[in-house]
Amino acid sequence: MEFTVLEESKNKLVFQLKGETHTFCNVLKEELYTVKGVKVATYRIDHPLIGIPTFMLETSGVEPRKALKEALKSLRKKAEEFKKEVKGL
Repeated sequence: MEFTVLEESKNKLVFQLKGETHTFCNVLKEELYTVKGVKVATYRIDHPLIGIPTFMLETSGVEPRKALKEALKSLRKKAEEFKKEVKGL
């Protein structure tokens, strides 16, 4: 995954995730909405076969990068918990 910032301000972050698909992007979008202060979390993929996901994140009261890091940390924890559950089967 390659992370590229296209636009950044106090309350907005627009970035691309080269190498990712709807699978990860949907999970990340939903996790972002669990972070306090996130107002808008959405993405688009312009072409289904060769498009690069472009995210737009808008926040209030929290820095967008901080919100993104918090969401990613939470996803990592959930993935580890899921991995442990699967190993136990």
